[in-house]
This record gives sequence, structure tokens and C-alpha cells, in this order.
Amino acid sequence: MNILLIGSGGREHALAWKLAQSPSCTKLYAAPGNPGIAEDAECVTLDVADHGAVAEFCTNKDIALVVVGPEAPLVDGLGDSLRAAGIAVFGPNAKPAQLEGSKGFTKDLCERAGIPTAGYVRTTSLDEATQALERFEAPHVLKADGLAAGKGVVIAETREDAQAALADMFGGQFGEAGAEVVIEEFMAGEEASFFALTDGTAIVPIGTAQDHKRIGDGDVGPNTGGMGAYSPAPILTDDLQARVMAEIIEPTVTTLREEGMPYSGVLYAGLMLTETGPKLIEYNARFGDPECQVLMMRLQEDLAELMLACAEGRLGEFSDAKMAPETALTVVMAAKGYPGTPEKGGSIDLGQAQANGAKVFHAGTKRDANGTLVANGGRVLNVTATGPNVSEAQRAAYQAVDAIDFPTGFCRRDIGWREIKRERKA
Repeated sequence: MNILLIGSGGREHALAWKLAQSPSCTKLYAAPGNPGIAEDAECVTLDVADHGAVAEFCTNKDIALVVVGPEAPLVDGLGDSLRAAGIAVFGPNAKPAQLEGSKGFTKDLCERAGIPTAGYVRTTSLDEATQALERFEAPHVLKADGLAAGKGVVIAETREDAQAALADMFGGQFGEAGAEVVIEEFMAGEEASFFALTDGTAIVPIGTAQDHKRIGDGDVGPNTGGMGAYSPAPILTDDLQARVMAEIIEPTVTTLREEGMPYSGVLYAGLMLTETGPKLIEYNARFGDPECQVLMMRLQEDLAELMLACAEGRLGEFSDAKMAPETALTVVMAAKGYPGTPEKGGSIDLGQAQANGAKVFHAGTKRDANGTLVANGGRVLNVTATGPNVSEAQRAAYQAVDAIDFPTGFCRRDIGWREIKRERKA
């Protein structure tokens, strides 16, 4: 079958790489793609906000499946438009995509479905938010309600810091995403991520991971879109995964279906592992970035067939998704200045980075007029490797990082540090 992949980042490169390996994939197109994706797909120019143009392309190219990588087109209703045109889509329609598009929508759903999560208040003005702070002890968790490219969460250590952050949010720091702000109870514990595919009825888990959001080693500095990840996350034991399915994922899928907005695609649950068990921090309506990269390194299934089964409502044909037992770990190489204003245009030479089984996924790259690979974004490369445990996967990933010549780039040097610490104690 012919497949169209929407997106241009590291997540989409990982999906393109895996889809291209699928025996069922005849031809893969990517819009717009990137230089790495171009190795596995034909990159095309499409305005994904023009749903009619996307549908016309699909008709002309005999596209059997559209895979929507990023969240914005999903929230914008691209899935609805393509399904109305009779085209199979991997990714939810606009209403269920509010799980990511609106923090308040998700919190309200948790309340209705009895899903464990932090206490919260939805606020629509600075005065209302300032008053709501009194209901919570510091540190204060403040979340822009809408899409903010993974940067709309502030954890304020004091009330004064929280008031300043709220002023920024309602003052336009996150644009329309901050028109409403959710204030939450702070949850103590360790974060982990759980991924599951669903067609709205059947649910198939597809792995666990741990991300590293802070910019600096030791998890210090501002939040980013993610500086590295590894999978699986051993801290999510089999017992905890069973609880996540029973207490969080299944009630979500059931409630959305019963309320007339069935969810089809991947559910990415960001979790806090508290003393009383796993609680939902937030949902994403697409694969994480860079979590997708490590999941795709471990997946031992035909990804195209899994996605088509989701789109066609027959995921129940799969009892599970086979994942390799080894650990995959990815290190994000970012451009200097990230997460502020990244320095674009820096040259990149991958050298022998992929010589020993490592894989470099392109996240923010382009070819300049001379054909040289250069940085074209904040997060630029995802250097990914596998090993029998986190320590060995980390060693292999940094060996590949050190083979890359990227003078204007930087990375964290401690991805996987929590689990490596536990491995050394074992």
C-alpha cells in the first residue's frame, strides 16, 4: 500500500524508517519530511492546513493510509476531513485529540472517569488564577491549556514565582494556548511514559519509556521538548503497567467511546509514579519525541499493518505488539541557544556515527545551497543506540555522538542516569 506520513521532525524520521521496513508498504511519501526522512521516503510539499489539498494528493497517489505525526494537524481536524473523504488515518479526530489539545478537557475527563490524577482548577483570567493558587501548596504546577510545543508547563517553587509565571501566561507568553491556565496539585514521584495503540475499542500496549525534559545534566534548567529518552523503563514494572492499563488507559478509551468521540491512534500517557500508585500527568495524542525514536528501535512488528488495523477498527486481531527485550537510548543533539533562540545554519558531519548499529534520526536539519547538512531547528539530531541494559545502550549512543562533527551543537551527557544508578546498585 502507499502511505503518506505527515511531519518533519525526529519522531517522523523514526516512523518513516520503520514504515519503510514494512513488507506491506509499497511507496512512502512524507510531507514535508527532512533530509533524513528523504532516505526512506519521497518528500513532497503539502499545506497540511489545507485539508482538501491533502485529500486530493491522497486520491491522486492512491494513498491507503495517512499517518499524522505531530499533534497540531490532529487538533486541527485533519483526521476528520480525511476520514470524511474515505481515507484511512492513523491518529484521532479533533474531538478526542483534545486529550492533548486541552489540558482542561483531559482533567475533566479524568474526573468523570475516575482516573487518578492531580487535583486541579481551570482558570480563564489572571485574577481567577491568582485566587486559585490559595488552594494549593507550593511548588505550584501551572499549565497553559492549549498546545505550546511541549513548553507550556511551569513549576513554580514559590507563590511569588507562580504569580509572575501566571502574569506571563495570561500576558501572551504561549499565545492562544495560555488563554486558559490549569493550576494543579504538585505530585511527588518519578515520571515515566506508557504508550498504547487503540482503535477505540481494542487496546495494545506498545512500550514504556523515560524522557529527560530539563536542558542540563542532572535535570536542571528550563524544560525542553525532550533532551533524550530510553525504553523500556524498568521502573514501570509489569504490575504497574497492569494498573496503568486498568486505571488509566482503559477508562479513557471506554469513556471517549461512550461519549461519542472514539479515540483511534496512539495514546501516550505521561505518568507520575507516586507512593499510592501511578497517576496521569497528561496525555499526548501522538508518539512522543524523542520517545518514538527508542520505541521504533525496539518494535518487532510491521508498523504499517499495526497502524492500518487501528485506522480500520480491527486492532483486536493483534494480541500484543512484540518489542525487542534490549534497551534503546537516544541522545538529542540541539543547536546552541535552545530552548531559547537556537543557532541555525551550523554544519553537521555525521562521520561514522552509524557504523556500529547506531541510528541518527534527523529532527531539525536541512541541506543548504551547497548540499551541506546544517542545523535548522532547536533539537537537531536524535542519536540512538541499543544495548542489553541502559548502561550499555548509553555507552553506544555517546560513542555515536562523539563521532559527529557538529560544532554549534550540544547535548546532555547523562541520559538514562536514574536507571544507570539503579543498575549499579543491583
